[in-house]
Amino acid sequence: MKKIISAQLAGTILLVFMFLLTIFHLLIIFKVIPADIVWGGQIKDTSTNVLYMELLALVVTLFFIIIIATKISKSAKYRKLVNIGVWVIFIYLILNTFANLAAEHIIEKTVIAPITLIMSFFALRLAIEK
Repeated sequence: MKKIISAQLAGTILLVFMFLLTIFHLLIIFKVIPADIVWGGQIKDTSTNVLYMELLALVVTLFFIIIIATKISKSAKYRKLVNIGVWVIFIYLILNTFANLAAEHIIEKTVIAPITLIMSFFALRLAIEK
């Protein structure tokens, strides 16, 4: 995998995906995108539930952005913690892929699941970098 893509490129692409994910969650919060295509279609259509879940998703995504940016900057500070964080992101994305495949909405299954799978490969590439 190291010969296929550099860790720097994988991290940069992953950051782009994470920024797009941030925009996606903001569009859901502002009701530009319907909330029933996320969270497996399980959120009842109350704006409070959607708001709380999407705010949580935003916080997690922003936290992931910080971890990825720190990893690709090759900062020696918190190196072990950042390496663990990248592995957590990889595991999260793999589990998220399975959850998307099990979702009720066809968009989660056919669009979002492949995107999270691709993101997980980039996260794996970043995670295996020392």
